[in-house]
Amino acid sequence: MPKADVEAIFDALGTANPSPKTELNYSNPYTLLVAVVLSAQATDVGVNRATAKLFEQVQTPQQMLDLGLDGLKSHIRTIGLFNSKAANVIRLSEQLIGLHGGQVPRTEKELVALAGVGRKTANVVLNEIFGEATLAVDTHVFRVSHRIGLSSGKTPDAVERDLLAQVPQRWAKDAHHLLILHGRYLCKARAPECWRCPIALWCRFADKASEPPAKAGRPTA
Repeated sequence: MPKADVEAIFDALGTANPSPKTELNYSNPYTLLVAVVLSAQATDVGVNRATAKLFEQVQTPQQMLDLGLDGLKSHIRTIGLFNSKAANVIRLSEQLIGLHGGQVPRTEKELVALAGVGRKTANVVLNEIFGEATLAVDTHVFRVSHRIGLSSGKTPDAVERDLLAQVPQRWAKDAHHLLILHGRYLCKARAPECWRCPIALWCRFADKASEPPAKAGRPTA
């Protein structure tokens, strides 16, 4: 895609959403890390609902260990894969205390060494907490990147490489959230709302919807 088009796309996304940020609720680096680990194959809304009471009790790795595995499970039972996620959160809390003085590390290498933390989770934390220009490729970013024409990569890592090579420097910090939120609310997997999309002019998606679906009329007598 021409550089001018890429710049126009991110300028338009940034104008439409000038303050993009994560929709996960958190109060410090540790609670964000926990929320992102819990969000794998789950919605932000569902995670926020599950962590509302949890984060009233737990703000630090030690408080999580004090709560214990069963106590944590009682808070997150509504989240998919809660058993394995709870085990990972307890283990990463132990690791944070034993290896990092209870603090969330700020390098990808150290983050991905924690239980339940992959590259995507590490990138979210590095971007949101430490302000680094990382791109976590989730299902929304993957879909939007292909539809727009920013990447044809077959894997999240390939899409990430394509995006990092193209995103204008001025949008490097916000590109991650701009793409996620665009995919979540406009460029949806089903019934994308192309008629109100700020980047439809440059988008290469073949099945653009030029207008909203017609509402069903009243049945005739």
